[in-house]
Amino acid sequence: MASVVLTKSRKKRIEQGHPWIFKNEIESVEGEPQPGELVEVKNHQGRYLATGYYNPASQITVRVVSYEPITAMDKAFFVSRFEQALQHRERFVTGGDAYRLIYGEADFVPGLTVDRFGDVLVVQLLTLAMDQCRDVIVEALVEVVKPKGIYERSDVGVRELEGLEQVKGLLYGECPRHVTVTENGLLIKVDIEQGQKTGYFFDQRENRAAIQPLMKGWGHRSGIALQEVEKDGELTKVPVNKSGKEVTFPYWDGATVLECFSHTGSFTLNACKYGAKQVTCLDISEHAIESARENVKLNGFEDRVEFVVDDAFQYLRNQVKGLEERAERAKADKKVDTSKAMTAGGGRTFDVVILDPPAFAKTRGAVKGAVRGYKDINLHGMKLVNEGGYLVTASCSYHMRPDLFLETIQDAAADAGKILRLLEWRAAGKDHPQILGVEEGHYLKFAIFEVRSK
Repeated sequence: MASVVLTKSRKKRIEQGHPWIFKNEIESVEGEPQPGELVEVKNHQGRYLATGYYNPASQITVRVVSYEPITAMDKAFFVSRFEQALQHRERFVTGGDAYRLIYGEADFVPGLTVDRFGDVLVVQLLTLAMDQCRDVIVEALVEVVKPKGIYERSDVGVRELEGLEQVKGLLYGECPRHVTVTENGLLIKVDIEQGQKTGYFFDQRENRAAIQPLMKGWGHRSGIALQEVEKDGELTKVPVNKSGKEVTFPYWDGATVLECFSHTGSFTLNACKYGAKQVTCLDISEHAIESARENVKLNGFEDRVEFVVDDAFQYLRNQVKGLEERAERAKADKKVDTSKAMTAGGGRTFDVVILDPPAFAKTRGAVKGAVRGYKDINLHGMKLVNEGGYLVTASCSYHMRPDLFLETIQDAAADAGKILRLLEWRAAGKDHPQILGVEEGHYLKFAIFEVRSK
């Protein structure tokens, strides 16, 4: 087997568990490996370190697949990897039949992503070597998982860095365009052909459930309290308003919620499940809102959700402008013609504001612009949170490091005149394990803040 010899001056990343070897870390290549073939990785003294696959056309020239010598990525290799991955998910992912089954480097199969939607699998082959192994990957998945169908969604630009075209289509069996799965006890309809990436984002599963404590305990703000009354000869507690009348609305104690960048409405569904009184579900994409609408209907939450197709940045700004104009009108020394409508419109506030945007920084050079974007949405978002309410905010930009993300939110809070109390700080879910030493796997930041005014 051919081998690559690493430079003496390189950082010892591979010894720390990082599976990527960049072109500038290679001193020499022994033999004539073909693109996609396995090579042994050796240090400058000739000591064996790992085995990985080779692509001289990529800046990531070698991706490690084993720390013991192997001769081929054959069916047995993939079956072993897939069995280990399945065992991990069956141990840690409960309450649903949908999850990320294979998470590339973290499952020791770099360049391969497999998402499970019940008995349908969706795969992404991101590198040349994985592309060359397409048939054997399918065979191994069929043996281990026994799906009814496997669909490929390798229609992503990163393949072009490997000299590959974007492709998608059926690989095995039968795959309906839409599949319905269960997550956190909720029904989710997923478009595996046209949905973003593989159709759904599993990495926030546990984070979506983490909003449960925020969804109840708001009735007192409306003057509603539980009182003991006699019904059918028995004492029972019922919600009663300030006028002493019983409140029959079952979600009287629920939060008002705004979810921005909703995609398929996953946070909206969890908010409703855990008792929210009313949810505004917003996305700039009509296709996304239509998907969210279907999922809300599927779970019977139509009476508590309103849908808005709008740019989240503009929507948040408009609501804040409305608040500011209303506050200006309320000043005692101002004479305002209240017969005239407010120019800004908006002015709504919420008990909980949820911000789950797409990645603002896909490259290192985009970080400065991303900081402005994250500050903008968080500043305006926290201004719309009722006093003592909650801001739920996330970033899936790897280049937006955790300390920078928190610093950006803190700067936004200072400008907004708010004090934030951090209650939750989370990463991706258990079907997205992270290898210590692989910083690229630590991409998702998720936080819940209590918002108070200074």
